[in-house]
Amino acid sequence: MLLCVTANHRNTPFEILERLAVDPAQLADAVAGGAPELRGAVAISTCNRVELYLDIDAPAITAHALARQGFERALAELGGGAARNLSTTAEVLDDAAAVHHLFSVCAGLDSVAVGEEEIAGQVRRAASRARATGTSSGRLDHVVQEAIRTARAARAQGDASRTGRSLARLAIDLVSSRLSDWSATEVLIIGTGRYAATTVASLRERGARRITVYSPTGRAQLFAQRQGLEPTNDLRAALERAEVVITCTTRLSVGVDDVPGGTRALIVDLGLPRNVDPAVGTLEGIALLDLETIRLHAPLVHWSAEEDARAVVDAAAHSYVTAASVEPAVVALREHVLGVVQAEIDRARARGDDGRVEEALRHLTSVLLHTPSTLARRHAAAGRGDRVTEAIRTLYGLDIDSSVDASGSQAETRSSTASSARP
Repeated sequence: MLLCVTANHRNTPFEILERLAVDPAQLADAVAGGAPELRGAVAISTCNRVELYLDIDAPAITAHALARQGFERALAELGGGAARNLSTTAEVLDDAAAVHHLFSVCAGLDSVAVGEEEIAGQVRRAASRARATGTSSGRLDHVVQEAIRTARAARAQGDASRTGRSLARLAIDLVSSRLSDWSATEVLIIGTGRYAATTVASLRERGARRITVYSPTGRAQLFAQRQGLEPTNDLRAALERAEVVITCTTRLSVGVDDVPGGTRALIVDLGLPRNVDPAVGTLEGIALLDLETIRLHAPLVHWSAEEDARAVVDAAAHSYVTAASVEPAVVALREHVLGVVQAEIDRARARGDDGRVEEALRHLTSVLLHTPSTLARRHAAAGRGDRVTEAIRTLYGLDIDSSVDASGSQAETRSSTASSARP
């Protein structure tokens, strides 16, 4: 069973999301191996959500309990007392709902800035980490890859890829209403990661030219060289000059003591957890725009192609779910036929086959399995999945294991005729 435990900007207050913020790789590692029924875990942590996608081999009630317990235990382990009992607002989705949610998240349709570009890359990197560390499963990897492909199709719908949506761009749109000329504005970027690069690109689109970068980890020079910016190692001096400050790091970087007296600036905090001490916003001359404020001001419809994109996502998720409903039967049929063919290949080898019989049998098997596999998924999409499963069960005498996942990574089939059948 595929499940998703999600604490996001729609169901969880910002102050709780901030305290739940953890490294996604560490979250997946902390959950993996927590129960024998758990086959895989992929975690996603962004400024809008903390989500855990799980592949659990257990009945629905047990799987739900294991998912929530694993989420809470891992957060407590990673965040200590501060994260304890903070996941009570998290929602648990299973199977079809989890697939639809993942597809929607990956396409940016569940973001504050609808159509956000960066989220698909974040999902891809999370899945790659989980695959590299062994915490993922065949089913999880398969559904993530389908979600990423769907995200590309959704963005292409109605030429939506040109809209360039991201949380950074949304924040800069809000700042633009307070400025008369970006080209004459002194801007300070704090951070050198992917979001910092997106922010720089967005600023330049609006005409900003006087951009300085500061890094709490000392990477300003390299980032500035790549981006054509002015680096600085003196945060106080840079804050004193800046009119707009945008932070996008993974740590608290600006405190009250860092801000020189007399500084007048609009500070945009894009970090989760916060990069700027909220007390900074109470200083005279400082206006602080954080993620919670950005969420409150986000337009309800922020992407002109949203409805077309949702149609693409809904159709793809439905197709994936319906195809998965017959996958146990398709896997059972494939394993049965391959088993019978392998027995014939073994006999041919014993008779001295030079490989030509084996090659012919494998080719014939592939051809014979292609059409029933394709038609099974088409019938499932038309709502006839149960009839496909029953037909395969009846014709081949198979006891189909309904727990087989959509990737076909496991199959347990039994046949009363397998030992004597011939292809």
